[in-house]
Amino acid sequence: MLPAGLWRRRIFTASGSRSHENPLGLPSNNTRSLPQIPRRGPISRGLPPKRKIPNVKRVVLVSSCKGGVGKSTIATNLAVSLSLLPQRLRVGILDLDVFGPSIPTLMGLKNVEEPGLTRDGALIPITNHSIPTMSMAYLLPPASQSSSSPSTNPDSEPPTNEDTPVVWRGLMVQKAVQQLLFQTDWSAGVSQGASSGLDILVVDLPPGTGDIPLSVGQLVDVDSTIIITTPDALSLSDVRRGVSMFRKLEVPLTGLVINNGYFICPNCTERHYLFGGNPNDSENMFTKGVKAMGMDGDRIIGELPLVVDVGRGGEKGIPYALSGRGKGDNDPGKVWLAAMTSVAERIWGEIQFNTN
Repeated sequence: MLPAGLWRRRIFTASGSRSHENPLGLPSNNTRSLPQIPRRGPISRGLPPKRKIPNVKRVVLVSSCKGGVGKSTIATNLAVSLSLLPQRLRVGILDLDVFGPSIPTLMGLKNVEEPGLTRDGALIPITNHSIPTMSMAYLLPPASQSSSSPSTNPDSEPPTNEDTPVVWRGLMVQKAVQQLLFQTDWSAGVSQGASSGLDILVVDLPPGTGDIPLSVGQLVDVDSTIIITTPDALSLSDVRRGVSMFRKLEVPLTGLVINNGYFICPNCTERHYLFGGNPNDSENMFTKGVKAMGMDGDRIIGELPLVVDVGRGGEKGIPYALSGRGKGDNDPGKVWLAAMTSVAERIWGEIQFNTN
């Protein structure tokens, strides 16, 4: 294993000698080969066969296409919910939002030491809440004071790696994503049954239909994809593009999860659709849009209410699926937990059905 700090300095050196073929600066003795993506031609022509991620049995993608709709929060809670199913699945999270990684914060892993390396040069996941994780944020050094926002407050906290931007062009990003996908040793991050690795890897994709989700869809053998949206027509306009991309790439789509779909009044216990996107109302624009792209009916696999403690749990690094409690049948927290468990059950059930 490399000495602490040496790896970060080598990756993010100011010199221009960093290789586009090895943007993460992994050791040259790394025995895990990467697939090659053709730089020209249609997205489905001339591609290598899709591959399994080493030491991972099943891959679940979490996409939103639109930023700010709670995708990463749902990804972390989905991973926890899957791990809590009666099957006691071994679940990990891969954060591929290279430019805006959120998983370390949501999993209580801010400012951890950089991950170690195995003997063959693979990344070792960092674990919390019994969930092994990997993120670009773990590889970033703390931002220098000159590159972060200046502060005259003597009580302000020093810059952290959350302040460090990743300023890379497309080819560097694609190669880094390939390294995170295929050069992370998920068997090293599992405490029980290490030789068998993970049952499920939840992959948190960045918003949009850019290089990263495109690369994943082209290279990885995916078992399930869920798309997160808020119940409004503006968010849905981006979802349509994402659904179209995944279908072109022949990536299996399990369904749509509507986040912050409604608010449960603590006094009257009625559901109030703050964004107007009641999926049971066939006349609103959101419902019509969902139906038009074939994601209505049982393809809506979850509708999560607005619950303040979900966001608060994420800020503290404790997923609500792990710490949340409900006080009654109509308690918003209990409704949220039941809906998230249902999403996890639906995903695992569909994976099992397609496998058999």
